[in-house]
Amino acid sequence: MPGSIRGWFGEGPGPKGKERRKKMITIIASALVCLSLFNNVHTAEGRTIILAKPGDDVNLPCRLKPSDDAVFGGLGNRISWIKVENDVEVDVLLSMGVHQVEYERFKKHVKLLKADENDATLVIRNLRLDDFGIYKCEVVEGMDDVVNEVEIKMHGVVFPYQPNLGRYILNFHDAEVACSEQDAVLASSEQLHQAWKGGLDWCNAGWLSDGTVQYPINKPRVPCGGKVPPGVRSYGRRNKTSRFDAFCYTAGYNGEVFFVDQKLNFTEAVQVCENKGAELAKVGHMFAAWKLKGYDRCDAGWLADGSVRYPISRPRMKCSPTEAAVRHVGFPDKKHKLCGAYCYRVHQ
Repeated sequence: MPGSIRGWFGEGPGPKGKERRKKMITIIASALVCLSLFNNVHTAEGRTIILAKPGDDVNLPCRLKPSDDAVFGGLGNRISWIKVENDVEVDVLLSMGVHQVEYERFKKHVKLLKADENDATLVIRNLRLDDFGIYKCEVVEGMDDVVNEVEIKMHGVVFPYQPNLGRYILNFHDAEVACSEQDAVLASSEQLHQAWKGGLDWCNAGWLSDGTVQYPINKPRVPCGGKVPPGVRSYGRRNKTSRFDAFCYTAGYNGEVFFVDQKLNFTEAVQVCENKGAELAKVGHMFAAWKLKGYDRCDAGWLADGSVRYPISRPRMKCSPTEAAVRHVGFPDKKHKLCGAYCYRVHQ
């Protein structure tokens, strides 16, 4: 067998390369059976979630559990990292002893941290949009096998916004102000694309920070661009006096969102939050609590913009039965004692 990287790992990610690599792994695994009398141990770790943003350097943890048992000579560990994309496994990195290869788009983009002999942490430098998603690590040492899953999610949440006067009334400047009032900013095209990959489906077009107007569709239907493949539909750059909705982005918050279970009108809702050392939550607070912290409550409540909403992370009958979502009841008359209040308190 050649001593080069390609000799060890095959000719890259194509079918032939993968077949050669599988044969190599089979041969080595057979050798391990001959060299070891240890019991086969398989450890399936829970999925680790990493929140990051484009441009970050991230470490995807993976470790072999320390053992006092002898390892199999000088062959070393086999470390394999793959990325799961649309149920297809894409090779990222494969390492065995002194031999290591990064595949295709991951070349010079990833490396192993190797903090110690049990460390198989993958380092991804200058995170790109196509780096977000689910990764699997497999470490084989002797007959010990560790499989670990790590998911990189974009930190923050993108949410659609329209004010109480209805659909398509915001010019570009109005959209910037509307997002700011909800503790957010206009989302970028990249952030909307990542949100679409995460399942965002919205049939109203909205302003983005670069002056384009777009909307994300995961469930194609006739009123939303026709029955064409899912994607982010774009109207391109528009005159900034044109009127659409807005897509806002918030990175999260340093506080807590909580519900006050009383029948209140809007003025009373503001007051009850103030009495608790808080303020009426903004739409950005609600979406961040729902998306980033899994907030789930099947009670409609006032928010600071005069809307009534409730967050559902666990879909169920009578509480958003088909999908996890922040449900929008509407903008009712503020004088009516309709519902409770969602308050936001900053952590000191």
